[in-house]
Amino acid sequence: MTDLVTMSSEYLEFADPVDLPSDKTASPGWKLAIIDDDEAVHEGTAFALRHFSLNGRGMDLIGARSAEAGLTLLRDNPDTAVILLDVVMETDDAGLRLARAIRQELGNEIVRIILRTGQPGQAPEHRIVVDYDINDYKAKTELTAEKLFTTLTAALRSYEQLKRLDDTRIGLEMIVAASAALFDDRSLKTLAHGVLIQLNALLALETAGILVLREGGADAHAVLASLGRFAETSLPRFDYAAAFLEASAAGGPLRKDGLIFLYVRTGGGAEILVALETDAVLSDTQVSLVSVFSAKLAIAFDNARLYDELRQANDALEARVEQRTAELLAANERLEAQSALLKRVNAFKNEMLGTIAHDLKNPLAVVLGRAEMLATLSKDLVEPTRTMLANQIEHVRNAANRMTRIVDVSIADALADAMDIHVNHRRADLAELARSVADLNSHLAEAKSQALEIRLDQRLPVVCDPDRMTEAIDNLVSNAVKYAPIGGRIAIEAVEEAGTARISVSDSGPGLRGDDIMRLFGRFQRLSAQPTGGESSTGLGLSIVRRIVDLHEGDVEVVENGPLGGASFTITLPLRQGMTQA
Repeated sequence: MTDLVTMSSEYLEFADPVDLPSDKTASPGWKLAIIDDDEAVHEGTAFALRHFSLNGRGMDLIGARSAEAGLTLLRDNPDTAVILLDVVMETDDAGLRLARAIRQELGNEIVRIILRTGQPGQAPEHRIVVDYDINDYKAKTELTAEKLFTTLTAALRSYEQLKRLDDTRIGLEMIVAASAALFDDRSLKTLAHGVLIQLNALLALETAGILVLREGGADAHAVLASLGRFAETSLPRFDYAAAFLEASAAGGPLRKDGLIFLYVRTGGGAEILVALETDAVLSDTQVSLVSVFSAKLAIAFDNARLYDELRQANDALEARVEQRTAELLAANERLEAQSALLKRVNAFKNEMLGTIAHDLKNPLAVVLGRAEMLATLSKDLVEPTRTMLANQIEHVRNAANRMTRIVDVSIADALADAMDIHVNHRRADLAELARSVADLNSHLAEAKSQALEIRLDQRLPVVCDPDRMTEAIDNLVSNAVKYAPIGGRIAIEAVEEAGTARISVSDSGPGLRGDDIMRLFGRFQRLSAQPTGGESSTGLGLSIVRRIVDLHEGDVEVVENGPLGGASFTITLPLRQGMTQA
């Protein structure tokens, strides 16, 4: 069993030296393994191939004298292109067993195996080629120099094609693996650094590199990542603008000034320039792999850009949510404080209403009692005094009863505390309600020497709660009497207008100011005007008016300075003549 032998120098010296062509490139030669136990075969093969060249590459010969040594040789030289393999060496089938070991044990499927035998009958050709994955089968006697050249040329071209396919397969596997890593990168700078590393691995390089991003203009360059000498900021770098221009026009990898440039334009409009420092010339396979990688690279950068934008938007949203949360917490604290205050105010209101109920109902009971006594006494009077007094007593009794109902209903509503209050709708004549309110307030107006002007349509049929609506009108009229000057004028008008019933109450008082309008219908609001006869005011009247009108689906309008110079209030309700009485 012989040792491994390298043939490229030893056996080229065996023949007469011949000067190599001057245009021979520095590319590595095709690696040819000669595995044969016959020393003469090694020498003859080396001599025959001393001038062999294919695609500018010569032959690098390596050799072994046994199948066992040949297996070790091929394990150490996986880039062997062609094997000239003898069949009979240490055993009659040593070469065949080695061929099987190359394919199965070493897993080398692209090396071309040419079987050479001095005893063709020892191994039938058709069985050998099929069973042992042999690429060619030659008898040593027929393998002349010319035949050897032809056979090796065909084998090397086959190997080159398979190697290109295998390199492509490996490269694509690397791209798929790299893509997963690239798409996982969320930062543009992290992604850029990973791209440089993956390109070095893809092209079997270990060299300096730089990745430059351009967007928004020809001078808007940003270096995202650098390796090797490019990471040293003190060293001068190339002209980015010119490199972008030339690389984009090249349509593929560009080699210039010891650098390989790769240009990528993303779908988002950004431009990427990668520069790798190497003297190597990219093969067609490497160019194809770089093109595939570039497509992935564009998508990865767009994804990273979108992720950055999403992260920034998310940060802004989180900051906004945090701010809004703080504002809501502060608002909740204010609401809780206001709620506590409202509870105290509500308790005070209930207490006040209870007092009002007690203080009003007792005098009203006295009024009703005295009215009954006067009615009894009036029976002994003579006409027409008896009739006139009976009419006045009836007015007093009606007013006292209505006042009692209003107090009861108002207190019930207040104690309901935000619950819906249902009104008792039925047909009524709004003009008649306005007339009765005018009659009730006429004595108060006379006491202040005020002129009460009344203009009423003959009939204004509406569907409403008469007691509630009377209360609303009475609040407006009593306010007009209260705030109109002594000797002033008050106008009450109830007319039909555009299919609605309108009741207006105007006075010649001081009117309203702008700040009064903002709080006009609020509860317990005191306005700028003061009662002209020393009357008291609770600040509830207008809020009650608004609520009653809203329950009737009507509207309340106010004019600061109406037709008589003072404030003017108008209640509008829909006319519903077609409805029957409830």
